[in-house]
Order: sequence, then structure tokens, then C-alpha cells
Amino acid sequence: MILSGTVLADSETVIDDGSVVVEGSRIEAVGQRDEVVDRYPDREERTFDILLPGLVGGHIHSVQSLGRGIADDSELLDWLFEYILPMEASLSEAEMEIAAKLGYLEMIESGTTTCIDHLSVNHADRAFEAAGEMGIRGLLGKVLMDQRSPEGLDEATDDALAETERLIQKYHGSFDDRIRYAVTPRFAVSCTEECLRGARELADAYDGVRIHTHASENQSEIETVESDTGMRNIHWLDEVGLTGEDVVLAHCVWTDESEREVLAETGTHVTHCPSSNMKLASGIAPIVDYLDRGINVALGNDGPPCNNTLDPFTEMRQGSLLQKVDHLDPVAAPAETLFEMATINGAKAAGFEQLGELKPGWRADIVGVRTDVTRATPLHDPLSHLVFAAHGEDVVFSMVDGEVVMDDGDVTTVDADEIRQQARDVGLSLEEHRDAADEVRP
Repeated sequence: MILSGTVLADSETVIDDGSVVVEGSRIEAVGQRDEVVDRYPDREERTFDILLPGLVGGHIHSVQSLGRGIADDSELLDWLFEYILPMEASLSEAEMEIAAKLGYLEMIESGTTTCIDHLSVNHADRAFEAAGEMGIRGLLGKVLMDQRSPEGLDEATDDALAETERLIQKYHGSFDDRIRYAVTPRFAVSCTEECLRGARELADAYDGVRIHTHASENQSEIETVESDTGMRNIHWLDEVGLTGEDVVLAHCVWTDESEREVLAETGTHVTHCPSSNMKLASGIAPIVDYLDRGINVALGNDGPPCNNTLDPFTEMRQGSLLQKVDHLDPVAAPAETLFEMATINGAKAAGFEQLGELKPGWRADIVGVRTDVTRATPLHDPLSHLVFAAHGEDVVFSMVDGEVVMDDGDVTTVDADEIRQQARDVGLSLEEHRDAADEVRP
């Protein structure tokens, strides 16, 4: 297949009248359209306005998608312990599957082809199966929580680690290696030292398994960890083995100089979630400083209840504007930087090789975007448009590993209308459950 249009092969390479040739799961060629069509005269050709690498959601909570709008205007720990964790605990196996599918559906529809997904404690199998069925690429993990956890989510440490190992053995490298595993402690507040060290041991025991957790998102969180351990959050995670090239830390809003040195020295990846950090008033992560130190920074939406959208284009725009206003510098975090965070940097964090740019031999994860909209008129700079003006609804085509998962704006792997209706039905039951709990609460 030949895909033609304005090709953004990477943050610096724009081919105005270009083409990408896909053979199997890989990109065979990238170049000027006339040359490519002459070289491959018998290939089917599809034309789009802009072609770009599939975007990477560097920190996502797909299974929180049913909680969009239930916890607005709340501080992080209140938001988490009063609303989100009780919702996660209440979901049945079938409801967890619907929640995951709803999240993956939104991601595919808006141009995210790879996600680093922080699931929940229970029913993780359902999310893995949903991701496999729907065709998204993902680094997924069951959540570990063995202290300060609400009823229904608290697990004995040995049981939690044993279940994690079972899931690693079943799903790591599954679905033609589209799905890989990340050992996923919720965060240091809800995990004992034994649990965190056990997470490192499991990651070391299996080739390619990574670690994904939250860190230093909120000042109350840091104070709790310091009270428990006598150490700041990043130093504590480093002490128990949760730093390194195979570790993805979401947020890292509140870090001091010594912690940033640890992140840089260990090669730990950071995922920036600007909309979530703004909505929860957690703060502004020092992304420019991280990048200047050589720390790889990806971009993520976080969960729908603390963002309200899984649109990656919104996150690119917010990520750039937030750094500009924080630094009072209009050239801080330019479009090129945010595009890299949402593509190649995210791929590095997720551990997928040859992903995040459109190059011969690389994985064929490709997105097609329409520009026949008013906010794209006139179109002076495709990259600027994608970062500052495009929306997820502009995506009309998505391909993962050479397989088309969305065509002409419709997801091809599942019945999107059915998923949305199932999610509405579960949403009504969640409302009834909350109303009943409110009636008996003293």
C-alpha cells in the first residue's frame, strides 16, 4: 500500500508531496510521491492531507474512562481516594472490559496508536484482551497496591506480585508483540517497600518487561513518602530500584536538583501530563530543564477523570503553552519539541524499537489527518497546525503494524456504537451505586 500526502516523517522532515510505502508490518520506503509511485506502480494508493507517525500516549488510564466528569475540581489525593479508586473497585470484569475498550476507542479515534497504560488492580486480563482485539499497541500493567488502599483494591503483597507474574507470562509479547508488559505499582504512597522491590525483581526476571508508576505529582504525595521513608520521592524510588532506562515515571512535577540528577544519571523516562497537572492544580513540571539535562520526556493525557479527553493533539498544545507561560519565554517548548515528545520520545519510553518516525524499516504505525477545516485554513506550516490547532477529530486514518484500525473516520476492529452504548449503560449503574452510597453515608 502507498499512503500519499504531506508527510511529516519526523519533527524536522516534511515532504510536501510525499508518499509512504507499507509492506507487511513495516515501512518499505518514504519519499517524493512521483518517485515512489514510479518505483511501485502496482501498489494501491491512498491519499490524505497530512501523514504522521502514530502518536504515543506516554501515560494513560484507559479503565478510568467511565469516570469522566465524576471528580472535577478536586485535589489529587481527594480525587483519587474519594472518587477514582472507589469507582475502580466497583467495576466487574465485564465493566472493566467496557472501560478499557472505551479508552482504547477514544485513543484510536484521535490518533494515538501506542499507549503506556496504567490499568487497575482487578480484571487486568480484560484490558489486555481488549487492547489486543482492538489493534492498539500498548505497554500495559496491572496496578499494585498493598497499603493505604480502599476495600476491593488492597492486595497482599505476595498475591499481587504473583498475579503480576502470571500476567507477564501470558501477555508480554502477545498479539504479535504489539502488547508488552510493564510492572505497575500505583505509587509509593500505596505500595510497601517489599512491593516496590518485588516490582524491580519481576522486571529484571523477564526480558523487555518495564516499570511504570507515578512520582512526585503532588506536594502532599511527596510529604507522605518523606514521612514514611525519610527520603524524597525520587530518591526513595531509586533506593528500591525503580529508576533506570526501563522505568517510566509519570508527572515528576515536584523534583529538586538532586532528584533531577538521579533521573538524568539513571536514564529514567518521564511522562509529562500537562492538562491533568493543570486541572488537579498539581503544578507545572520542569520539562524544559529535564530535556536540557538529556532526560527523555514523553507526553501523556493521564486519565479521563482528570483530563476529560484522551486527545493527544490537545496535550501537545497544552504542553507547549504551559512551558511558555511558566518561563515567560515564547520560544520555550516549540512545536518540534512537543511533536517529538508525542512520537519518538514516547516510543523510547514504551520500549518499542523503530517506532515514532516514518523511516524505511520502521514499524508502520501511521496516522492520516484531514485539513479541510476552517482552523487549518490557510495552512502555512503542517507541524505548527498539528501541535497548535489540530484536534483528535481531524484523524481519519490509523494504521498499527501495517494493519488499518481506522478508515474514513471509523474504527474497523470493533463496533464503536456498541461500545459507547455499553459504556452509557455502565455509567448509569455507577450513578445509581453512588446515589445509594450517599444515602447510607453518615
